Amino acid sequence: MNIEILNTEIQDFIKANLSTDISKILLKGTPFKTVSTSEIVEQIEAKAKCKKKLPTWFSTKHIYYPNKLNIEQTSSEITAAYKSSLLSGKSIIDLTGGFGVDSYYFSKVFERVTHCELNTELSAIVAHNTNQLDVSAIETIPANGIEYLLASKKTYDWIYIDPSRRHDSKGKVFFLKDCLPDVPSHLETLFKHSNHIAIKTSPLLDLSVGIAELKHVKDIHIIAVKNEVKELIWIIENGFDSEITIKTVNIIADTKDVFSFSLNEESKAVATFEFPLQYLYEPNSSILKSGGFNSLAKSYQLSKLHQHSHLYTSNALLRFPGRAFKIETVIDYNKKALKTLGLSKANITTRNFPETVQQIRKKHRIKDGNHTYLFFTTNYLNKRIVVVCSKI
Repeated sequence: MNIEILNTEIQDFIKANLSTDISKILLKGTPFKTVSTSEIVEQIEAKAKCKKKLPTWFSTKHIYYPNKLNIEQTSSEITAAYKSSLLSGKSIIDLTGGFGVDSYYFSKVFERVTHCELNTELSAIVAHNTNQLDVSAIETIPANGIEYLLASKKTYDWIYIDPSRRHDSKGKVFFLKDCLPDVPSHLETLFKHSNHIAIKTSPLLDLSVGIAELKHVKDIHIIAVKNEVKELIWIIENGFDSEITIKTVNIIADTKDVFSFSLNEESKAVATFEFPLQYLYEPNSSILKSGGFNSLAKSYQLSKLHQHSHLYTSNALLRFPGRAFKIETVIDYNKKALKTLGLSKANITTRNFPETVQQIRKKHRIKDGNHTYLFFTTNYLNKRIVVVCSKI
C-alpha cells in the first residue's frame, strides 16, 4: 500500500482520468515520481468500477482501492444492504472480509464488527478506508478468519462467511467442499463460537447440493438485482431441524419483488395447466433459480402452460414478481403461421423450446426490437406454440 497515492495532486489526476483510455496513460506515463504509472492505472480502473457498484466509496475522498479483481469479486452496496437487513445483534465476525463492503453495512446494525482478511495489504486498505468512511465499529484483523476464530474463545451473535471456489475446481460440479474455507467440515466447530451463521455463495451452487452439504439450514435467500441473480445467502441456525424457507428477492431501484415458500409447500403444491388465456407471466430470475414453480402457481392462483415451461397465465391481471404481458394471439409454431404476423422485428423469448433465440431469428428473419413480444414455448399437450404479446 503506497500512501503517496493519497496525495491530493495524484488523487485529482485519478479523478480526472476515470474515462481516459488506459492504454494511452500507460503509453504516455504520468508525471509523478513517488507513484508508478501502473499503480495509478490500477487505482483508476478500480475506482471506475465503483461508480455504480459502490457509490459510497466512489464519492468519498481519499479512498484507497485494491486491484480491480477485488472490486469485481466484492458484494455490491445493493446486496450488502439487503444482507444487513437479515441479521441483527451486538457482534458479528466476517471471516472472509475482502474489500469490506459487507462489513461496512453490518456496522450499521451491529455494535462490533470483526473483519478478517488473509491478504495483509487488502486488510490494511480496509482499515484505511474504514477511517475515511468514518466508521468506528469495524476492527480489521490481517489473518485467516477460520484460524483466528478457532484460536480464540470469543463468541459472536453471527458468523458471516463468503467462501471462494478453488481455482482447481473450474469445470467441475460446484460443491461447498470445493471452496475456501471448506464450510461443511468446519460447521460444528463454528457453532462453538456462534449459533447463527450466514453464508454467501455464488448463484451457481445448486440448492439441493448446498442443503445436502450443510446442516441446520433455516432460510435460503436468492438475491437478484435488475433480474440477474447475484448471490445466495444461507442462514444456518444451530439445532434448527424444521422446514427450510426459500426467500426470493429481485431488487430494481427502490422496489423489491419478494416471494417466499417452504420446500415442504413446494413438494405438496399441485399446479393446474391451461392454454394461454388473457395474460402471460414470466417469473423473475430469483424465482426461476428457486424452483418454486408450483408454490408460485398456487400462491397467485395461476395456471401453467406446461410443467417445464415456467410460464403462467390468467384471465385477470395480477401484480406479479416478474414480467406481465397482454396476450394478443396464439399461433402454432410453423413458418406459414409466423409469416402471417408480418413481423420483421420482435422481442423473442424461448421457454421449454428446442430452438434458441438466435436460431429462430436466423430461420425466420426476425430482428431484435419493436413493441411485440414473442414467446416460443410448448403447451401442456406438448404442442409447440408462439404466444404473441404486448408488455404491460
